[in-house]
Amino acid sequence: QVLLVESGGGLVQAGGSLKLSCAASGITFSSRPMGWFRQAPGKEREFVASIRWSGGSTYYADSVKDRFTISRDNDKDTVYLQMNSLIPEDTAVYYCAAGRRYSYSYSKRGDYDYWGQGTQVTVSS
Repeated sequence: QVLLVESGGGLVQAGGSLKLSCAASGITFSSRPMGWFRQAPGKEREFVASIRWSGGSTYYADSVKDRFTISRDNDKDTVYLQMNSLIPEDTAVYYCAAGRRYSYSYSKRGDYDYWGQGTQVTVSS
C-alpha cells in the first residue's frame, strides 16, 4: 500500500516560515521525482516545486522561487518544503506527490502517480 503523509502545515503570519514534510511508504522513493502542489479555494491545483530522484535538480513555480526550497532525504523516504517569507496568497492545501520512476516530467498533475491527503497552510495578513 502506497502512503504519502504530509505534516507541518498550520497558521502563520505574513513574513513567517513553515516547513512541510512528506513521508512516503510503499514506493521506491529514491527512484522517483517528488513534487509539491497546492490548491486554494475555488482554484485549480497548481505546481509548486519538484525535485529529481537523486536530489540534484530542483524546479519551482515562479510565484515561489527564491522563497521556497524543496529537499529530500532518500534514507528517510521523506521530502520537505521549506517555505519562507510567506504571503497570504500562499494560503492553500499543500499536497506532496510521487512521480513516475526516473521521469523527467515534473510540472503537471498527470506526471505524478501517487498523492498525499494534503495539509492546510494559512497565512494571515
